[in-house]
Amino acid sequence: MSEAKSFDVIIAGGAMAGATLALALDTLSQGRLNIAVIEAYQTDHHAHPGFDARSIALSYGTVGILRQLALWPAIAPVATPITQIHVSDRSHAGMTDITRESAGVDALGYVVELAHVGRIYAEKMAQSAAIHMFCPASVSTVERHNDAVTVTLNSGESLRGQLLVAADGAVSTCCQQIGLALTEHDFNQVAIIANVVASEPHRGRAFERFTSTGPVALLPMSDNRLSLVWCLPPEVAAQVMQCSDSEFLARLQTAFGWRLGRLIKAGERSAYPLLLRYREQNISHRFAIVGNAAQTLHPIAGQGFNLGIRDVATLAEELTAGDAIGSYAQLNRFRQRREADREATITLTSALVHLFSNDWLTLSIGRNLGLAAMDNLPMLKSPLLRRTLGVVNR
Repeated sequence: MSEAKSFDVIIAGGAMAGATLALALDTLSQGRLNIAVIEAYQTDHHAHPGFDARSIALSYGTVGILRQLALWPAIAPVATPITQIHVSDRSHAGMTDITRESAGVDALGYVVELAHVGRIYAEKMAQSAAIHMFCPASVSTVERHNDAVTVTLNSGESLRGQLLVAADGAVSTCCQQIGLALTEHDFNQVAIIANVVASEPHRGRAFERFTSTGPVALLPMSDNRLSLVWCLPPEVAAQVMQCSDSEFLARLQTAFGWRLGRLIKAGERSAYPLLLRYREQNISHRFAIVGNAAQTLHPIAGQGFNLGIRDVATLAEELTAGDAIGSYAQLNRFRQRREADREATITLTSALVHLFSNDWLTLSIGRNLGLAAMDNLPMLKSPLLRRTLGVVNR
């Protein structure tokens, strides 16, 4: 076997979390760090699961981080600003509105299509002399030593680094190799994802509507399209996936209502089972985890990706702060800085799912009183608003 190639940091996974980390390290170290990125799928490959047809909402706080990392100027032209978030409960009075004016910001967040970001990130990584892509490639084995880590790829090639970062998705091969425990909770829901068009312009408004079968979210996109995330019990989702376009739109109209007029067009549908997956331990010897490998959340509050970016930014800051890369002290600081935010976000998201995804009378009354109170008592809005905006201490 050939001698291992040497790097400062090896990143397993080159989708959103891994690519953002590679570019963040390159920017913060001013190109001094030698970075390897191992990615199984070509970015321009239609089947890349990390950069597929889905859209994500970048919170106000995430955009601030991307600005600091000099990544936002390239993403801004393909991002749609969110001017207002309207939260309501179907067939009940409770509702709340969050506007950019009331929050005192230019936009509450932005919606981007993953495929666009994938293309932008691929171009940026290709332009960097310090980032070395191994693609298509995947990790076969991980071997840790006192002062380094060796990764063997499926091609037989060997890479040696001071730190391995797992950004290889919820079912992380690297975490399995290391033996980091994974906790799973099945929400018994499936998310149906599609792009839809309504007869009325969305004007940058995002909607989250709670129904007896689960939440329906519509996010504003370019060309007056909306990105739909519709959470349903598995058996109902299976029926909805089989519907014709006209049946699908009729059922969605019933669930969502008429705030955007008639829903007139739907694109290709995808379905994803919804699970909470998290690893309590996000570091180990010469090893750290970020993104979905660390935690995969329910999409109810749009928190998962934004939490992952906060992990990425904090790790990049610690790795470029001057200590020996991958040292215990450095990784422990990363762990400590991320602990409270991770726990709070995971807890909040799961609590919202259980509060808003059923029709029990007591919970229904409670959540409607809560939504009405939030709308009328601004101090109640602020803790949730801060987390919605991603204005969180790191």
